[in-house]
Amino acid sequence: MKVKEIIFMVEEDPEGGYNAKALGHSIFTEGETLEEVRQNIKDALKCHFDTEEEIPSIVRLHIVREETFIYA
Repeated sequence: MKVKEIIFMVEEDPEGGYNAKALGHSIFTEGETLEEVRQNIKDALKCHFDTEEEIPSIVRLHIVREETFIYA
């Protein structure tokens, strides 16, 4: 049965760029920009699934951004 949707958690890397991890699958990738991450996710999906038909038609990105501020 084909999975219709796959979700990636995308986090900023402390050293620059972004890391992306699929939830429920062992798919990991990274990129310097969000556009590069999107392209790398497409490439990773092609490698992970055996056929094009198995690749989920919806890819959802959950982008996590850490922000720190000083309360004064």
